[in-house]
Amino acid sequence: MHYVYILKCSDKTYYTGYTTDLPGRLKKHNEGKASKYTRGRLPAKYVYWEETESKSSALKREIEIKKMKRTAKEKLIHTSKPPVFD
Repeated sequence: MHYVYILKCSDKTYYTGYTTDLPGRLKKHNEGKASKYTRGRLPAKYVYWEETESKSSALKREIEIKKMKRTAKEKLIHTSKPPVFD
């Protein structure tokens, strides 16, 4: 499966990304090996994720979420099921 996710960083900002391995990707973020953006804002935790059937659909969704204003992202986060991973 392919996943689009939102992390909440220690400075309360959001980071949106794509992965095929949710636990592994979070580990990489918190080791400072996944993204320059999150590296300086650790620790980060999942606040939202969704499954997609293809890499293409996941990347399109990632772009949609990245274009959202913070309030829209927060609404998406708060109206979804709780994330599986901390």
